Amino acid sequence: MGFVELFLIGVGLSMDAFAVSTTNGMCVSRQYKRQSFFTRALVWSAMFGLFQGLMPMLGYFLGKTFASFISSIDHWIAFILLGFIGGQMIWEAVHPEKEECEVNLPFFTILTQAIATSIDALAVGVSFALLEVNILSASVIIALTTLLCSLVGAYLGKAFGSLLKSKAEVFGGVILVLIGLKILLEHTILA
Repeated sequence: MGFVELFLIGVGLSMDAFAVSTTNGMCVSRQYKRQSFFTRALVWSAMFGLFQGLMPMLGYFLGKTFASFISSIDHWIAFILLGFIGGQMIWEAVHPEKEECEVNLPFFTILTQAIATSIDALAVGVSFALLEVNILSASVIIALTTLLCSLVGAYLGKAFGSLLKSKAEVFGGVILVLIGLKILLEHTILA
């Protein structure tokens, strides 16, 4: 898997963090001055990036443990996992839940958001183990992509509010579904 595919997976995975950052930016923008807002946005974006980078590694090592048992159907598993995660992101964008706006954003809230937005990266890490992806470079690309997308989301949330949130989740979901389909096609039709 090349840089472009890993970057696109990173973008797809980061859309949950982007959406949460947009909401966070919208909620805290009124309370903090420009410098303080940047610091807070950078902190939560770094947390999102850190967890988004760690989860694929954890999934990778779990996948490696079981790879010998499932190697004959690994492309189907990657397709199903990516398709499910992408489909779930699209579903959540079309059927949003009402979110509370927490202006203070304590550390525990940011930590919970970081873990919640990175769970799907765990499943992607399992797919990486089955596809023999270099997990270190993949995790770094995903972490940095998430950090940048989250930072952009924070500023867009500050500026535009909730207009972009659901569109970002649909975009990320479509990317993951298409990459899952590409993997399936490469291993079935094009093999």
